[in-house]
Amino acid sequence: MRPEEPDPSPDSDLFRNRLEHMLDQRHELFRLSALIDWREFDTAFGELYCADNGSPAKATRLMVGLQYLKHLYGLSDDAVVKRWVENPYWQYFCGEGYFQHQLPIDPSSMTRFRQRIGEGGCEQILKLTVKAGLQSKTIKLSDLKRVTVDTTVQEKAVSFPTDSKLLNRARVRLVKLCRQHGVVLRQSYARKGPEALLRANRYGHARQLRRMRRQVKRLKTYLGRVVRDIERKIAGQPDLQAVFSDELTKAKRLLAQQKSDRNKLYSLHAPEVECISKGKAHKRYEFGVKASIATTNKSNFVVGGLALPGNPFDGHSLVSALDQVRRLTERAVEEAFVDRGYRGHGEEQTRVYISGQKRGIKTRRLQRSLKRRQAIEPVIGHLKADGLLGRNYLKGSAGDQMNVMLSCAGHNLRLILRQLRIFYRRLFGHANHLTDPECFMGGCKTQLTNDVGWRYPWAPSNRRRVYQLQAS
Repeated sequence: MRPEEPDPSPDSDLFRNRLEHMLDQRHELFRLSALIDWREFDTAFGELYCADNGSPAKATRLMVGLQYLKHLYGLSDDAVVKRWVENPYWQYFCGEGYFQHQLPIDPSSMTRFRQRIGEGGCEQILKLTVKAGLQSKTIKLSDLKRVTVDTTVQEKAVSFPTDSKLLNRARVRLVKLCRQHGVVLRQSYARKGPEALLRANRYGHARQLRRMRRQVKRLKTYLGRVVRDIERKIAGQPDLQAVFSDELTKAKRLLAQQKSDRNKLYSLHAPEVECISKGKAHKRYEFGVKASIATTNKSNFVVGGLALPGNPFDGHSLVSALDQVRRLTERAVEEAFVDRGYRGHGEEQTRVYISGQKRGIKTRRLQRSLKRRQAIEPVIGHLKADGLLGRNYLKGSAGDQMNVMLSCAGHNLRLILRQLRIFYRRLFGHANHLTDPECFMGGCKTQLTNDVGWRYPWAPSNRRRVYQLQAS
């Protein structure tokens, strides 16, 4: 059934205080909850539930709020649910009226919720953060006219692939499947397989490549024998053939692929993983999917995030990236600033300026905007370090797409919370005497303006002087 509606009545429990009466209403999470239009989620996701069948689902605000908190603080599904019980501000942010002492949901419900809303729902979650950024004045309407687009690699949660590791793992999975369905193998190589894997790893570490290749060939022989034995045993049994079809296909793909082949298999549980090289000195190859990130040129607010399966050329992905920006912002993009990898983009609706371009750069504003293109690089760094873009744990190609959008939403929320904190710093100041009413009546405002920078007391150049005043 459709999600249950929370009880708005303040008299539902006479012996408990409501959260809005207990919490500090100046807290950034308290104020952020008022900036997000939660009713839009009810409208957008209400059609995904059955109207009159089954028990009522959990409130939409609760499920969306947990997704926001997860990517805001870079937590897992289990961690965000456990911390939700301990934090009253988190509970109020998710729409609770009273403090709760029990887990709101099972962590697996967050996975099922993401599967229900899909990629379109995650895009709606990102879109609402853009609206909240406009309401909090974190970004301006004029900022949405100029965007910066760049690509990065979203790594998958897989171990570093090697031929020996993949061959042995495929054999182990097939043997386990045979035991579950009663298929008796002629030989499982349960002893010889791990022994050959250990020797291959040791020889590879010692740079004894000829001996290593001999052990890899032996592992390939073991896997081939198991595959042929299974095919003989399940021949003429459609039920078993359907069960073994996926694993046998992956095993045959491993046996057939060569070193120089494209679209190789790098992970058995995540076959969509691709090997991508971005020319990094510290990491030559990355295993995951290419992701496109679009930010405002001036304020570094994320207005677009897409996963690009198939490792396409950067220039071929610009059209789809700008189309998503137009959907999220509901405004036309006048200028886009990109690096040299976007040559030959084919975008016609937006003026595209490429890094290092000299022709057409006639004003100082364009020069400054083009120099600010590289400001997207630290944004990508924050998405990976502070968010969950650095390592994706969601399953499948749909998980790649959803993780990119939700990570971008978490970054936007961090910027909004920072803006809300700055507002109160400007209002009350850092020093204790700045909260004195006489300071706001005109008594010391002129002195603070000259001494510590009243307009920007939190700036690094003024912070030391503010702390000195506080100590004195």
